[in-house]
Amino acid sequence: MPDPQHPVAITASEAPARTKPSNYPEPFASRMAGRQKQPLGDLFGLRNFGVNLTRLAPHAASALRHAHSRQDEFIYILQGHPTLHTDEGLTRLAPGMCAGFKAGTGNGHRLLNETAEEVVYLEVGDRTPGDEGSYPDDDLKALLVDGQWRFVHKDGSPY
Repeated sequence: MPDPQHPVAITASEAPARTKPSNYPEPFASRMAGRQKQPLGDLFGLRNFGVNLTRLAPHAASALRHAHSRQDEFIYILQGHPTLHTDEGLTRLAPGMCAGFKAGTGNGHRLLNETAEEVVYLEVGDRTPGDEGSYPDDDLKALLVDGQWRFVHKDGSPY
């Protein structure tokens, strides 16, 4: 039966941008300037995984370098040449390349746009309850509680 609240299909680039640029607390949220996410999965009512069409302006970052305890993540580069930053170092990516990040490895990852051109990519992640995010380079920890991210210092004290 058709769902009147969700479209059958859309042009991804025309999806509305996420209204809140970052879930991070300050001083981290402002470091996400130049990143725009268009949540695609939410438009269709998907609950088990999320899909975002993400754009990085020149010299922007996708996220703080992070790893998930329970969430697998996957990215597919559509446009531009971002640099993937992981525990292994820096890897230059190009359109058509992809990368996956298995849950529970502790391998922090993020994309950096170190170029003068926009980067566009798809990111896919599951929504496993009880997930936690660790941030090897920052005093931050993320807890997924009732479907919402809550951020605390590494010692557990709130922001």
